[in-house]
Amino acid sequence: MLGSVAEKVLRKANCPVMTVPPQAIATSKLPFRHVLCPVDFSESSLAARQLAFSLTHVADTRLTILHVFEWTSDEASARLVLKESEFHRQWGAETRQRLEDLIPEDVRNWCEPDTRLEYGKVYEQILGLAATGHVDLIVMGVHGRNPLDVKLFGSTTNQVVRRATCPVLALRAPR
Repeated sequence: MLGSVAEKVLRKANCPVMTVPPQAIATSKLPFRHVLCPVDFSESSLAARQLAFSLTHVADTRLTILHVFEWTSDEASARLVLKESEFHRQWGAETRQRLEDLIPEDVRNWCEPDTRLEYGKVYEQILGLAATGHVDLIVMGVHGRNPLDVKLFGSTTNQVVRRATCPVLALRAPR
């Protein structure tokens, strides 16, 4: 468990909260050179995207914006059918365009943001890309779900914060 106090702070704080795991000393560099910002198109993830833009502008940092389509089934055959379907192709094209549309032209003047569309468990894809892409910081939104939801269903943010080897900067959408 993340701990009741830390979990509550992540869920309820009105300001960005950074968690820094002990192994970050070995995996992250200062200033941050590569920022990963996962988005699910919610208000909180779009607020995180804005913060990620600010951080990359100040520090001349690489930025990757990631969206993950979470599979509802663990069956490999279901994944294959979906992956090869017309729905998948259409959805993928529309989602890639939505990701590109999230990046204003002025941001493209100071960095070359990379957009990624992945499939699988959201937190696993975030952590996998952070590890293989040499990410120094993950910036992500928090939905602020109630404690019962988090206990029963888990939380992508909690999973990422608990397992990340780099700092995670989490924030809620402004109210």
